[in-house]
Amino acid sequence: MRYLPHTQEDITAMLQVTGNKSLEDLFSGIPDSCRMTNEWQLPEPKTEWELNDHMQAIAQTMKVDQNFKVLIGAGSNHHHIPETVKALMSRSEFLTAYTPYQPEMAQGTLQGIFEYQTLTARLLGMDVVNASMYDGASAFAEALLMGLRIGKKKTKVAVSAAIHPHYRATAAAYLHPTEFELIELPYLEDGRTDLSGLSGLQDVAAVALQSPNFFGVIEDLAGAAQAIHEQQALFITCFSEPLAYGLLKNPGKCGADIVCGEGQSFGLARSFGGPGLGMFGCRQPFTRNLPGRLVGETKDLDGKRGYVLTLATREQHIRREKATSNICSNQGICAMTAGMYMASLGGTGLRELSRLNYDKAQYLKNALIARGARLFFEAPTFNEFVVEFPHDFQPAHQRLLEQGIVAGLELSKLYPELKGRYLFGITETTSRQDMDRVADEVQS
Repeated sequence: MRYLPHTQEDITAMLQVTGNKSLEDLFSGIPDSCRMTNEWQLPEPKTEWELNDHMQAIAQTMKVDQNFKVLIGAGSNHHHIPETVKALMSRSEFLTAYTPYQPEMAQGTLQGIFEYQTLTARLLGMDVVNASMYDGASAFAEALLMGLRIGKKKTKVAVSAAIHPHYRATAAAYLHPTEFELIELPYLEDGRTDLSGLSGLQDVAAVALQSPNFFGVIEDLAGAAQAIHEQQALFITCFSEPLAYGLLKNPGKCGADIVCGEGQSFGLARSFGGPGLGMFGCRQPFTRNLPGRLVGETKDLDGKRGYVLTLATREQHIRREKATSNICSNQGICAMTAGMYMASLGGTGLRELSRLNYDKAQYLKNALIARGARLFFEAPTFNEFVVEFPHDFQPAHQRLLEQGIVAGLELSKLYPELKGRYLFGITETTSRQDMDRVADEVQS
């Protein structure tokens, strides 16, 4: 349906029905103190080519553009996207950002989401996976709320300080206006989470860890699951690099109850921070508490296979007091793309790509250590790690920036106690030549 603006006759007719003389009367309930009284500060209109030049000039003011080599993970990773995925995701049959309001009329869309759910469930080791959330941060906050719903009368959740700072900030914003308490667990010298304080906590509904965590460190999920379950709490794990589970044992096999995280690595470009994809799964007993939407498989009256929205837990679908989420949609095209990416690689391809990421990160890690840097956290890592340099790295960082390489993220803004330490993130797209340039600058 095309957008057709209202004519003056349309507006006059509608005002007569509402009993108003002008459009201004519609806003009479807004106090004058809350109204904008000055004129709009808008620039003069431009021609199409003038606007293109203007946008290009704005883009050129950015210090780091798409041509830079960014050796930072920190929740957003640059991976190769197969041409098959690019071709399929651009087809009109798939290119929708929204779940249809009459879903059973769009069997292809539902089948695509169902296949995404199936592949994600296998990757994470979960019984049930929903149709996706907005991003990793909102998925994490929803996971904590889900844990509190299941915990019923319990009022606390504990989260690791090694979880991505943006995820923790989002969760804090979600919980701030509620009666629930967010407790932070410190990290140890090796970069893993300190769970020793759990025994002294009461009324904890869930405990959340990230693995690999923000420092790239691989947590002992199996050991954590045992400690957390002994406290009668749910075990939530999150992630910002799902590719790690092509190589590592998945959270489900380690005893996690709820798993969530960011799926941007699976076929989605970084795009200066978005859009993302919130992956979310849980064990079968908790399905009814799952937020968002869940596509299921069934049969029609003729016995043919079909797909339906099995669960839609938002208040527009069910009674408000029974709603488990205010998430109104799934990331339709992003989830479809991630499903295409996983199907394109398959289990073997995912494992080989994960190994390549790990090996390249180890190469740079060893090269930096050979030139005097120190690995700050000694626990095993995947494709991200934190190093400390024997001298001020900022001059070398600036020199590399001028060569088009962003060499690591200085952590003091996110973790003041880690001033002077740098987080590096390496993927299959990072060349050996670029890693050698970084290592040589450290030595110079």
